[in-house]
Amino acid sequence: MAEPKPQGAVSKMLNAAWVRPFLFLVFIVVAWDLAIRLFRIPAYQIPSPLDVVAVLRTDWPELLRQSWPTTYATVCGFLLSALFGIPVAMLIAGSKTVESYVYPLLVFSQSVPKIAIAPLFVVWFGFGIIPKVISAFLLGFFPVVVSAVQGFKSVDPDMVDLARAMQGSRFQVFRAVNLPHALPAIFSGLKVSVTLAVVGAVVGEFVGSNSGIGYVMQRSIGTFDLPTMFAALVILALLGVILFWIVDRIEKLVIPWHVSQREDVIFAS
Repeated sequence: MAEPKPQGAVSKMLNAAWVRPFLFLVFIVVAWDLAIRLFRIPAYQIPSPLDVVAVLRTDWPELLRQSWPTTYATVCGFLLSALFGIPVAMLIAGSKTVESYVYPLLVFSQSVPKIAIAPLFVVWFGFGIIPKVISAFLLGFFPVVVSAVQGFKSVDPDMVDLARAMQGSRFQVFRAVNLPHALPAIFSGLKVSVTLAVVGAVVGEFVGSNSGIGYVMQRSIGTFDLPTMFAALVILALLGVILFWIVDRIEKLVIPWHVSQREDVIFAS
């Protein structure tokens, strides 16, 4: 078997995980600017990228300060969705009776718009951080449950029978067979959940808040300050990407053996 051909510095840089998304982002920004110039779109409809960059540069301390409440609500809601979602998925996957009672209600709950019930959280819990955490939790809970249920149900029954035949206790079987087999699906749900938790936190801030990125966006819409609103959207996008990357790093540490975490190796003939 021949050794792989050495790559040049330029080829290595272009094959880096962050370069291609960055180049595509640059393409989108350039296309955005050209569309505004060619079609003469007024600034009160769509701001130019330079205006957004100027707001990010001048208002960066304020945007960073406002991002902390949103980040806190997002992380708390996400952790709660994982803390409650995985045990609920274990119950649903392990009992047909529980599944018949609980699973349809979970699906039904997702048809209710969260923006419609968010004002109730403000009435019940006030204008503090709790309504934002609950909104983030509700949006992040369902993906965790669905993915974890799929993971636990896809465990090979023969592997479970083999572990039991080796005198393994229920906890030992779960730790050695069920949980490792379900972890890839669980992490897939967690990565979806953490991005939806950002949306949930912003929804809570839209309804009632005097801080956070959602509050900045709501205030900017009221004053038609579109560059600030687009800058807030950039902050939210960065927050979602960073949290997704953190979950992805944790996944690589927890399940390095899974096929999705293996590096692609190209062999030359």
